[in-house]
Amino acid sequence: MLEPGEAHVWLSEQRFLAVLDAVGRRDDVRLSFDDSFRSDVDVALPALLDRGLTATFFVLAGRLDHPEHLGASDLQKLNDSGMTVASHGLHHRNWRNLDEGGLAEELDQARNLLTEATGKRVTQASVPFGAYDRRVLSRLRAAGYDHVYTSDGGQANARQWLQPRTSITVTDSVSAIAKQPASGEAMRIHLKRFVKRWR
Repeated sequence: MLEPGEAHVWLSEQRFLAVLDAVGRRDDVRLSFDDSFRSDVDVALPALLDRGLTATFFVLAGRLDHPEHLGASDLQKLNDSGMTVASHGLHHRNWRNLDEGGLAEELDQARNLLTEATGKRVTQASVPFGAYDRRVLSRLRAAGYDHVYTSDGGQANARQWLQPRTSITVTDSVSAIAKQPASGEAMRIHLKRFVKRWR
């Protein structure tokens, strides 16, 4: 079941495959998936394997083995297929609104559950809703995550700890997806990230 506001990032299978074919072979594009729905292994994984591609799957640990979501055996399948399993937290909550106990659930308990399910240390996290601030980033650093991903959009530098990602929506044209942002758009994205880091 989709949460409110998620429908615009759910692509049809045909559109998803077209996006993979358009950008999958580019060395400046990394693929990732959030929320650990069944379609990650039923649709995305076979498509990636058919094209010789890899991706990172940000899993909601609190939804493991829910009928609409991935189970522990699916995480093993992703790992065995060369994919990366990472954390999207426990319950898909806004981390900015949580007290220390809530952050511990989302950052520590979720990672522990995923590590137990996969047998591998989970080293990356994706921030739900792109909702972060200085406190959240500080807590993520203290938790020892190697990389943290946001939905800020724009180009990422693989060497940086904080990694922006660009979400693909149902209204994006495949040709537009491959384009670099215009300089004004790049500046807007940069400023947005700056404000979020320091609020």
